[in-house]
Amino acid sequence: MADRAGDGPFGVILKCLLFAAEVAQDCCLRVAQQRLPARRIQSYKVQEAGRGCDISATVLTVCKHLCLPHPEGHLWVQRVMKMVDQREENQQQ
Repeated sequence: MADRAGDGPFGVILKCLLFAAEVAQDCCLRVAQQRLPARRIQSYKVQEAGRGCDISATVLTVCKHLCLPHPEGHLWVQRVMKMVDQREENQQQ
């Protein structure tokens, strides 16, 4: 019986390597402490420890290719998240 691509032992190893590479690529390893002007932040993403990442952080996107992780739970980060949410709601209306 022929082994389908991805079903054999090499396929399992390949899938594990791809999964590990994806997790490492999507996670920030450190956080920044500097505050950013809220008007420059375009979006955010919450990174949770234990869900493939080592640390919890709020990743703030300043421009298309610049994402800066910040400590989760800081008051100014929560304010920025709220402002971004309100801005997105206003744009959808």
